[in-house]
Amino acid sequence: MKEVIYNYDYLTEKDITETVIRTKALIINSNNIYIGNENGIFQFPGGHLENGETFEECLKREVLEETGIIIEDNEIEGPFMKVTYLNKDWPQIGKNRKAEIYYYVIKTNKNVDLSRVKYTNHEKEGNFKIEEIPLKLAINKIVENIPNNEKNKIISPDMVSAIAEYLIRFNK
Repeated sequence: MKEVIYNYDYLTEKDITETVIRTKALIINSNNIYIGNENGIFQFPGGHLENGETFEECLKREVLEETGIIIEDNEIEGPFMKVTYLNKDWPQIGKNRKAEIYYYVIKTNKNVDLSRVKYTNHEKEGNFKIEEIPLKLAINKIVENIPNNEKNKIISPDMVSAIAEYLIRFNK
C-alpha cells in the first residue's frame, strides 16, 4: 500500500491529542469514476469511521449515504493508498490532530440512486452532488477545478495521486 505523510509541524506521536480515520472510495463504473462536488470542492465519496465500525462497513455506509449505491463485499478492493496528515493546533489551538485516510477501489456496474442518499445538512447546504466523469479525463478535470475553491489546493493533489496510483496498481 502506498503511504503519504504530511507533517509540516514535525509532530511526534506523543504530540497527537486526537486521531480521525476516514475511508474514501474511487468508485469505478465501466470507464467512469464518481466524484462528489460540494460548492466546487471535489472529493471522493467517503467519510469518518464511527465507533465499532470496520473500515469496510464505514466505506459501505458512506457510499450509500452519498451515492445511494449499495456496495457488495466482492466490489471492494483495497485499501491501496493511505494518506496521513499531522496538524498542530487543528481543529483548534491546543489540539493536534492525526488524520488517516484510507483509499479503496469499488468496481461496480451500479448507478447513483438519489432516492437512497442521506445527505447531511452541511452537504445539502453545499449543494452536494455526485458527478460521473470518464476515468481518462478525471485527473485533468480535478486539476482544472482547483481554482474553484481554496480547499481544492489540499484535497485535489491527493485525489490525483490516488487516481494515478489506481491506474498504475490496477494496470489501467
